[in-house]
Amino acid sequence: MLIRRPSDLHSSEITAEADYLDRRRFIGATAALGLAIAAGAAMPRALAAATRQRDDELTPLEDVISYNNFYEFGTGKGDPAKNAHTLRTRPWTVAVEGEAHKPQTFGIEDLWQQFSPEERVYRLRCVEAWSMVIPWLGIPLRFLLDAVEPTSHARFVEFTTLLDPEQMPGQRRNVLPWPYVEGLRLDEARHPLTILALGLYGKALPNQNGAPVRLVVPWKYGFKSIKSIVRIRLTREQPRATWNVSAPREYGFYANVNPDVDHPRWSQARERRIGELRRRPTLPFNGYADQVANLYAGMDLTRLY
Repeated sequence: MLIRRPSDLHSSEITAEADYLDRRRFIGATAALGLAIAAGAAMPRALAAATRQRDDELTPLEDVISYNNFYEFGTGKGDPAKNAHTLRTRPWTVAVEGEAHKPQTFGIEDLWQQFSPEERVYRLRCVEAWSMVIPWLGIPLRFLLDAVEPTSHARFVEFTTLLDPEQMPGQRRNVLPWPYVEGLRLDEARHPLTILALGLYGKALPNQNGAPVRLVVPWKYGFKSIKSIVRIRLTREQPRATWNVSAPREYGFYANVNPDVDHPRWSQARERRIGELRRRPTLPFNGYADQVANLYAGMDLTRLY
């Protein structure tokens, strides 16, 4: 996945936040998150430089909101757009707990209060069996993690989606063990390119895209970017991620984009960009090797896929 800074986006392309959110969501801050932001909100220069390229055109909004994987609303690519209207995204809270000195629960408004349009627009290429380029609105996940102060025992971060079959009709079927769970190593979770997305194309997230808050990890395959998060838990042990548990031969825990590791049922050496007829070569770490390869130094990425 490729993240681009907003230098190539005109202000007219970003809808005014006031049209979607109350003014109070953008003023003030919770003390904990405010301290975390003050301690290091700016993206490192090396990462900022890596996102100035303009070789990726944005995927049309209509494709972004109509072609989705979100099994809680059906297994077809068009099912989430048809069925996700049943999800109620207000009120909404995200509990951050586990191996933390200061566990806290954040309301979705707390997260929006930390959002700065000029600093938090990410142009991102998502890869699943296809790829898209999406201008996400979000904040680095590390802000929340720093706010709760992980203990020395914290090594992983576990994420959990809402469990509510009334709102998420796909959970009435045993397609997967519910609720959906994903996980990262702590250093992956704290990387500046790992974000909590709150919106796209200048608007709050549509339900079918993971409203009201989802994870986005740009160098990993899309199933790692868990949607509609209600809990984030710091753990000592590696989380039991849903797809890794359900089909361990097909879906590894790390899920780094790697053209040299095929899925058992298809090659991953090439990808299809939505809107394009021809497939293009898949890039190692989705083009972010310079930024993230050091996280996996010494690891056998054909075995730990």
